[in-house]
Amino acid sequence: MTTVTRPPDRTRTGVEERVWAALGTVRDPELDQPITALCFVTEAVVRDHGPADSAVLVRLRLPTYFCAPNFAFLMVADAHDAVRAVPGVTAVEIRLEDHFAADEINAGVAAQGGFAGTFPRLAGGELAELRLAFLRKAHLACLERACRRLRQDGWQVEDLTRARLSDLPASPERDSLLRRRADLGLPTDHDAPLVVHDDGTPVSADDLPARLRFARAVRVSVDGNATMCRGLLETRYGVPAADEHGTDSGAAAPSPGEEGTR
Repeated sequence: MTTVTRPPDRTRTGVEERVWAALGTVRDPELDQPITALCFVTEAVVRDHGPADSAVLVRLRLPTYFCAPNFAFLMVADAHDAVRAVPGVTAVEIRLEDHFAADEINAGVAAQGGFAGTFPRLAGGELAELRLAFLRKAHLACLERACRRLRQDGWQVEDLTRARLSDLPASPERDSLLRRRADLGLPTDHDAPLVVHDDGTPVSADDLPARLRFARAVRVSVDGNATMCRGLLETRYGVPAADEHGTDSGAAAPSPGEEGTR
C-alpha cells in the first residue's frame, strides 16, 4: 500500500504518479483551477493487488463546511471519473470529508446516481447546465486575459474586433483560451476571430466595449474568489494552498442569489 499526501516528486513513477496527474485535470468548477493546486486533495492511497489491479482511495476537503452541494458533487464525481480512467486502476473511492452533505455525496457518486438522484429536492435536472455556465465564464475570463495581452503588445481596443487567434503570441494566455474554446466547441483555428460571443459569433465594434467590460468583471470576480477560498482553506486547516502555475483560471463566481453560492 502506498500513501501519497502531496503531489509526487518528478522522480516518482507508477500508479501514484498517474493518479495525481489525473486528479490534476479535475478543476474547481467555480474557480476553474485544479483541485490539486488548491490543496483540496489531502490523500491518495493506492493498494496494489497486481500488475494491473489497483484500488485507489482519495480524500477531498473544501474551504467551507457549507460549500454548495452542486459544486462539491461535481468535484467528487469528476475526481472519481478521472482516477477510474487511469490505466491499472480497477476500483476507486472518492471520500469527501468535513462537509455537511459528505455522506450523501459520497454515496451518490459511488452508486453513480447522479446529482438529481442524490439530491432530488435540490436538483432541477442534472448538472450539465451548471457545468456549461462555468465553462462559458471560464472562456470569458481567459478572453479578457488574452485581450489584455494584446493591449500590452500595442493593440488598440477598437482594433480587437479584427484580431485573430493567430495574433496571440505563444503564452499561457493563448494556451488557456484555446483550451477553453475547445471545451465549448468553439473554433480554435488560426484564422478564427479572437473576440466572440458564447455561441462563437464575432463581436461587433458596437458590442465590443460591453463585452470587454463584462469579461473584466468575470476575471476580477474569479481572482478575488480564489484569494478568498485560499484564505478560508488556510484558516480552516492551517495549510496554505499554492497558486496554480501559470495564469490559467477563469470561471467566475455566481452572482449574488444565484444557485451555488459558496
